[in-house]
Amino acid sequence: MVPREAEPLVRTLAREFKVVAVVGPRQSGKTTLAKTVFVAKPYASLEDLDVLGFARDDPRGFLGQFPAGAVIDEAQRCPDLFSYLQAVVDRDRAPGQFVLTGSQHFGLMQRITQSLAGRVGFVHLLPFSAGELHSAEWLPDSLDEVLLHGGYPPIFDMRAAPERWYNAYLNTYVERDVRQLRNIQDLSTFHLVLRLCAASVGQLADLTRIGNDAGVDQKTVRAWLNLLEASFILFRLQPHQRSFRKRLVKTPKLYFYDVGLAARLIGIESSAQMRTHSLRGALFENWVVTEFLKRRWNEGKQSNLFFWRSHGGLEIDLVLEQGQLLAPVEIKSGATVVPAWLRTLRRWRELAGEAAGRPLIVYGGDQAQQRTDADIVPWRQLWR
Repeated sequence: MVPREAEPLVRTLAREFKVVAVVGPRQSGKTTLAKTVFVAKPYASLEDLDVLGFARDDPRGFLGQFPAGAVIDEAQRCPDLFSYLQAVVDRDRAPGQFVLTGSQHFGLMQRITQSLAGRVGFVHLLPFSAGELHSAEWLPDSLDEVLLHGGYPPIFDMRAAPERWYNAYLNTYVERDVRQLRNIQDLSTFHLVLRLCAASVGQLADLTRIGNDAGVDQKTVRAWLNLLEASFILFRLQPHQRSFRKRLVKTPKLYFYDVGLAARLIGIESSAQMRTHSLRGALFENWVVTEFLKRRWNEGKQSNLFFWRSHGGLEIDLVLEQGQLLAPVEIKSGATVVPAWLRTLRRWRELAGEAAGRPLIVYGGDQAQQRTDADIVPWRQLWR
């Protein structure tokens, strides 16, 4: 198994909470991580219909099998189990009794809030980070391959072709999870909205435009985006609202939790296509944003990521909230540092004044530089 950066967090939470919940996209490695850390605990998957039937029909008997706790996979599939689980864990003061995994965030959170509040420590596990791939010697040599492959573990440990694996992932997991959350009759239109979202990576989430292009109303698009967020497919990055006397854009931007999935939805099938694609820069931005998010979540921290854009056109791709400071990050897929990148950061620092943290530029080149105005980090070293 590739050592996961979230493993120390899982072990810490198991000493502090009676229940640990590992949530994230399907196939992101939640089960493998839980089994590795809690190797002595019995395992039950609610994806197994027989096991699910037992848990639904006789929750007391189901939990009674596990006097010392267990790993319960896809726990949100049996909502009634949580009330019984509360009674079980409250009979014992021991921490780390049960480990729950789930790939539907909203459903799992709702049940935990209702029945297990204060008893659960959360881990958000996304697909492999660049650091994890580097430690396994699986990080591709070229940036185009990185964007094409994404980070889902089966693509690397099973040597699966990205195009075929993502096709199967979309057909098997996305459609099934979406149908579990909401009965969508017109899956072809839903897929079209999903592809339009992928084509809008790094852009403002214009629900009206997406709806017009797909032939559905804005209310439907919003509902479907909520479903995709609940299934850990995409997320909306919020704008930071510190204005510095400027009128700010208040619409969030769209990103996918995995850049490889976004690339597949766009229709990119090879690194050669990626190299010349008009959305390569947007996909690189998506990759960098999620790398920062993985770092935060693997350390058990809330996201501190925003973007900043004024109505006048000044934009910072990513803003890291660090206490009272805002550290600006510019993300550029080009392989050569361009002076204009630094000019944008200078203008923003003049506006932000004492609130401006140390600027960072992440780019598609190979040379790290520490300039007066910013630290310049090549993509290959971002994991450090």
